Amino acid sequence: MDTMADVRLPPALGCLLALVAGGLTTLSAAPFSLWWLGPVAAGLVYLGLPALTPRQAALRGLCYGIGLFGSGASWVYVSIHDYGYTGVPLALLLTALFVVGLALFFAVTLWGYRRLCGPRFAALTFAGAWVLGEWLRTWLFTGFPWLLLGSAQVDSPLAPWAPMGGVYLLSLITALTGSLGVELLRRHWWAAAPLVALWLVPLALPAQWTTPKGDPVRVALLQGNLPQLIKWRPEGQRRAIDTYLDLTRGLDDVDLVIWPEAALPMFEDQAAPILDRAHASLPEGVELLTGILQRDERGLYYNSVVGRGDVEGAYRKAHLVPFGEYLPLESLLRGAIAFFDLPAPAMTPGPARQAPIRAGELIIGNAICYEIIYAGLVAEQAREAGVLLTVSNDTWFGASIGPLQHLQMARLRALENGRPVIRATSNGVTALIDAQGRVTARAPQFETTVLEGEVTATEGLTPFTRTGSWPAWLLAALLVLPGLRLRRKR
Repeated sequence: MDTMADVRLPPALGCLLALVAGGLTTLSAAPFSLWWLGPVAAGLVYLGLPALTPRQAALRGLCYGIGLFGSGASWVYVSIHDYGYTGVPLALLLTALFVVGLALFFAVTLWGYRRLCGPRFAALTFAGAWVLGEWLRTWLFTGFPWLLLGSAQVDSPLAPWAPMGGVYLLSLITALTGSLGVELLRRHWWAAAPLVALWLVPLALPAQWTTPKGDPVRVALLQGNLPQLIKWRPEGQRRAIDTYLDLTRGLDDVDLVIWPEAALPMFEDQAAPILDRAHASLPEGVELLTGILQRDERGLYYNSVVGRGDVEGAYRKAHLVPFGEYLPLESLLRGAIAFFDLPAPAMTPGPARQAPIRAGELIIGNAICYEIIYAGLVAEQAREAGVLLTVSNDTWFGASIGPLQHLQMARLRALENGRPVIRATSNGVTALIDAQGRVTARAPQFETTVLEGEVTATEGLTPFTRTGSWPAWLLAALLVLPGLRLRRKR
């Protein structure tokens, strides 16, 4: 198979193109949603890559990662500076360390790609290596599967692949489109057939893998829009109580009311009288769900979803945010700078597999805030649920692009599993998403408001919900195998 091994770019030019490619990947995702730039970005990274040494390839991967996370995860600065009580120089330093740390995943991926794979089948092995790198980033050091290459394809012609193999299959096809596209531009015509097939097969895939179940349920999502900096102070607690009680009293023609993550900045045992009061103000037969912090008799703390009314079960967040909900190396870092001093007690993760919550006739799978970006975790919840709920506090993002990226990933979880997603947030983006990943109702950001709408549960399982991400990871590994060097050069 003819490859791009003969293409040689000056190393500086290759790194510059990789840096640009990182920025293009950010533009492919929300809020810009120029999805077609995803394959272009992958193609720029691949261009001339098979001719590089492993060290040169690692440098190119590092440049791509810096371009991607320096632009796409710039909201980290907002969290550190605006809400972490950190000065500008230190916030910039911590953000830079965060960006470079994540960029190392791409450096390691491309180093391994050139160290282990030869020029044969380069276009295929590149795409496989890319997804194996995303797999590594998903779990190593608790994982950070943000800005995966396939996440931007929720609105593209490739979207029907999502219920088949999830975001990692979309990443594989996007990367493969980029590498095959480069080969095609080099007049390597063999690349045309697989490239066309990848984009035409979705036309033959089912438009919907699941079917509606039961009558539509009227829901009301409350968005308190409370200032994060005073939330845990006494005045912030009083303001939260007044806000959510006032918003709840005005509701009548609904079946289910949902408050966002940690809507009341206190523990459930402290908030119990307030929640009872709020539920008593609702018409008979209306259930109330809220995000809340819990503490048990052992002194452990949980980020949870609980309910009032005809509600069975609760959910405790299983995948916690480092530096946000717990502090790694706490004995060394706590007290070093204000950023490392958590505003609330360190959380304990809930069980890995939890039963869904039943609210009335609705069976609800849960993912609190950060968890919605983990495709496998959400698929586990979707197997036994008719609808998915994610409560979130996106106030930490400020007015950055972070909340819009977060919403896009929630939309992809809906599409992957054929389940509607209810997204209740503290200040946006609060939204209702149908089983095909389309936003059917949305509240404005940074406003104290109520979003009302209907959601209909679905039944049946998509192929992705049944299997999770491992088939896509296995396919990526199989694509790498043909290009592995069987013996080292002398």
